[in-house]
Amino acid sequence: MAFQDNVQRLPTELLLIWHSHRVPVLLSAVSLVAIVRLALYFRGKREKILYSPVPGSPAEKVIVDLKPEWLPENTTLDPSTLDIDNHAEDTTLATVTASKGKKGPKRVKGKKKGSDKRKEITPGFDHKSDSIQPIVFFQSLSGTTERYATQFVKTFTSWTSSSETPSSLLEPQIHDLSYLEYDDFFITLPKAESNIKHFYVILIPTYNIDTVLSTFLENLQETHNDFRIDTAPLSGLLGYSVFGFGDKEGWPSEEEGFCSQAREVDRWMAKLTGRKRAYPLGMGDVKGDAETRLGEWRFGVQEALVEIAEGRGLGEGVPGSGDPAESGDEDEDVADDSGSETAPAGLKSKKSGRVDDVEDLGSMVTTSPSDAPIAIDFTTYKSTKPRPTPVPKEMVPITSPTHASLTKQGYSIIGSHSGVKICRWTKSALRGRGSCYKYSFYGIASHLCMEATPSLSCSNKCVFCWRHGTNPVGTTWRWITDAPDLIFDGITAAHYKKIKMMKGVPGVRAERFAEAMRIRHCALSLVGEPIFYPHINQLLEIMHSNRISTFLVCNAQHPAQLAALVPVTQLYVSIDASNKDSLRKIDRPLHRDFWERFCACLDILRNRRYEQRTVFRLTLVKGFNMAEEVKGYADLVERALPGFVEVKGVTYCGTSAAGTAGLTMENVPFYEEVAEFVTELEKELVARGLTYGIGAEHAHSCCILLADSSRFKPNGLWATRIDFDRFFELYDGNVEGTRIERGEDGKEKIVGWRPEDYIGDETPEWALWGKGGFDPRDVRVYRKGKGPNANKGNGEKSEESEVRVVEI
Repeated sequence: MAFQDNVQRLPTELLLIWHSHRVPVLLSAVSLVAIVRLALYFRGKREKILYSPVPGSPAEKVIVDLKPEWLPENTTLDPSTLDIDNHAEDTTLATVTASKGKKGPKRVKGKKKGSDKRKEITPGFDHKSDSIQPIVFFQSLSGTTERYATQFVKTFTSWTSSSETPSSLLEPQIHDLSYLEYDDFFITLPKAESNIKHFYVILIPTYNIDTVLSTFLENLQETHNDFRIDTAPLSGLLGYSVFGFGDKEGWPSEEEGFCSQAREVDRWMAKLTGRKRAYPLGMGDVKGDAETRLGEWRFGVQEALVEIAEGRGLGEGVPGSGDPAESGDEDEDVADDSGSETAPAGLKSKKSGRVDDVEDLGSMVTTSPSDAPIAIDFTTYKSTKPRPTPVPKEMVPITSPTHASLTKQGYSIIGSHSGVKICRWTKSALRGRGSCYKYSFYGIASHLCMEATPSLSCSNKCVFCWRHGTNPVGTTWRWITDAPDLIFDGITAAHYKKIKMMKGVPGVRAERFAEAMRIRHCALSLVGEPIFYPHINQLLEIMHSNRISTFLVCNAQHPAQLAALVPVTQLYVSIDASNKDSLRKIDRPLHRDFWERFCACLDILRNRRYEQRTVFRLTLVKGFNMAEEVKGYADLVERALPGFVEVKGVTYCGTSAAGTAGLTMENVPFYEEVAEFVTELEKELVARGLTYGIGAEHAHSCCILLADSSRFKPNGLWATRIDFDRFFELYDGNVEGTRIERGEDGKEKIVGWRPEDYIGDETPEWALWGKGGFDPRDVRVYRKGKGPNANKGNGEKSEESEVRVVEI
C-alpha cells in the first residue's frame, strides 16, 4: 500500500519540482541549444589551414592561400587567375587563391601637446649607477665608409678608455647594417642588463641605386607606420646621431641629393626615438673634407655623451631632444598632424583663429551660462594638392658603382636590370676540360648553355652569395622595366660576344666553338631573383619559341609569381636551411614573413610536380646548415615531393664580403662530407616510405643528385636526362601527352603531359653514384698541387676525394 501511495504522489511531486525550478531549467536548455548552434556555425565558417602539415600521402590535396601582400606589384601577372590546374592531376593539384585583404583598425592621428617638464632629464637613466653602451652602425658598398667606421671606433675606444672620460661609458660596439637583423636593434632595443643603456651612432653613405641601405630606410619607415608597433619604439635610447658620406661631384648640394640617405635616416630615427637626436646630422665629402668633418662631428658626439653620463641629459631645445627646431624634422611632424603639408610650424599660430583640436581650445573657451554653445569642427583638414608620384629609376644605372663593379667582375649589364655572364664551365667545355654537373645529371653541355638573369636584384642577402654587396636588393619591383624582347636580344648578343672572345684562347676546340654559337639552354640564375622580373612569363615564352630550354632558380620568397609561372624545362627552388632560424641566419631574407612565403612556395612546388620537373637545390654550408638537419630537410622533401634533390657544397669566392658575413674556407665542406650527408638523407627518406635514391654525382662540382625512383628509374635504370626536342613538341602542343583519364562517359582519353613524357636517355654509367661523374671524353686538368699525384714526390698519393673543390 505504501508503494502505491508513493507512486500516486510521484506526479504531484514532479509537478511541484517543475514549478519551483522551471525558470533555471528552461534558461539552461536555451543556453545549451544556443552554444551548440554557435559551435556548428563557427565550425562551418572556419577558414582552411593556410599551410598544411607534412602530407601523409602523395595524393593528398594541398591548399595554398596567397596573402594580399604577396601579390606582385607593377607586373603583368593576374592574381585573380592563379589557378594551377593545367597539365595537373585533379587528385593532387589544388587551386591557389588570393585571399581578400581585411581592413585593420583605423589609426587616429592627433597632435600630442609638448610637455615643459624638464625634471626628468633622461628618463630611465641613473647617471650614478647605469652604464652607457655606444653602438656604431655602418653600411658600405665600396669599403670607404667601412674604413671610416673602423677608424672612428678605434679612436672612440681610445677616448672611452682615457681617465678623463666618465667611467659609465663602455667601449663601443660596431655592426654592419648589411649583416644585421633589424628587428633586434630598430624595433626593440638590444638585449642587455638592466643597468646598461644604449646610444646609437650611425655612419652611412648615399647611393643612387637600391642597396641594403634602401631596405634599411624602408624598414625604419614601416616600423614607424606599423599600427601594431609603438610609433616610437626606440624611445628607450639615450640618444642617437647620424653622419653621412657623400660625393659633391655627383651631388653638389643637399637640394641635389648630397647625403640624402643620411638625412632620411636621421629623420626616421628622430621619429622612432621620440626626438632624441643627441647631436646634429654631420655630412662629409669623401673626395674632400670627409675626414675633417667626421672629426668635428665626433667631438660633438663625445660632448653629448659626457653630458648624458653626468646626468645633464640631451640639453636644451625641443623637448626630448638636444636639437633646436630649425632641423625641419619637428616641423614636418606638426604639419602631418595638423593637415597642412607646407606651412612651417612657427607660422601656424599666426594664421586664422580656427582651432581643429578640442584639446587646443584651452583658455580660449570661456564658460558662461549666457554663452551660446560653441560650434566645434571635428573635420580633418587635408591639403588638396596631390602628392607627386615617385618616378621609377634604373635598378643599375650606368654611372653607379654597382655597374662598374659587376662589369669588372665579367658581367654584361643589359638594359637597366638584367645581366649575362659566361660561366667558367662554359670556358672549360670549350677547351674539352669537362662540363658542369648539369651535363652529368641532365645532358646539358656547358658550351651550349647561357647563364643570365632578368633581375639583378634579390630579396635575400645570403651569406654565400658571390656578389653580396654589389647587387641591388629589394622586396618590391619599383624600377624602370625593360621589355622582354629587349632583354632577350641583349643577353643573347652579349653571350655570343663573350663566346667569340674565346676563339683565341689556347685549347679551344673548333667543333665546340662552332656549336657554342647556337644557344640551346639558359640557366636563369646567375645573381638576383629571376621571377622578380614582372614580365618573366613573356621572356620564357620568347626563349621557348627560339628552342632554348629554361632552367629557372628561385629563392622561395615570391609565392604569387611562382604560382603564375608558365611551365619551364626544369624549376628549381633553393632550399638553404631546414628550419626557420637556420634560414634566417644563412639567407638573411628581407621579408619579415619569409618562413610563411617559403612554406607556401613548397606547397606550390608540390602542386606542380606533375606539370614540370621540380628540383630542390640544397647548398650545404659547414657550420650553418649541415649539423643534425637531415631530418629537417627530409620533412621539406616530404612536404613538396620534388622530382629531384640536388645537394651541393657551398662555393667560396674569397671576397671580403663573404668574410664579413662569417664565411671562410672552413665553411666549405669536403666532398666526402657532402656524400655522407646525402647518404644519411637518402636513408631518412627511404625510412619514411619515399622512393628517393642517389641517381648521379659530379664530384668535380661537389654535387650529388637524389631522384624519385618511381618516376625517373624506368626498367630499373636511372634516366635523369632530358629529351629537349620532345619537351618543345609537348610545350607547343604538337604532340599529345601520355596521361590517360576516364571521362564521365566511361571512355579513356589522353589529357595533358607530364615530366615523364620527356625523359631522355639513360644516365650514362660514368655519371652514376660512385663513378665520379666526369665525362671520359674530356680531359681532367688539376690545379698545381692538387690531383691524384700531387704528393707523389713524397711517396704519398692524395685521393681526389680529399681535395676541397673550390670554383672561382
